[in-house]
Amino acid sequence: MPPWIDFPVACALPPPDSLPHTMDTRLIELLVCPVCKGPLQRPAQSQHLICHADRLAFPIRDGIPVMLESEAMALDEQDRPVVPAHHADTGPV
Repeated sequence: MPPWIDFPVACALPPPDSLPHTMDTRLIELLVCPVCKGPLQRPAQSQHLICHADRLAFPIRDGIPVMLESEAMALDEQDRPVVPAHHADTGPV
């Protein structure tokens, strides 16, 4: 290790699993629904962007919004994404 480093480099950064999975609010404000071009909202503690006009939820995977209509999920009566049967065994949403 170079002499000017007093501590291991790994200690300078938090472990990857402790990094928050949050998106910048300004980024969300710039995104629109790809179907109707309307505004999107991100409920607290959610991994989806919601279009209330189309009742669709667009997933956020690894911090990146997936803005494809084919990946969107319908919303139930409580505005929660309905996971299609073929995605149900892939883990929590």
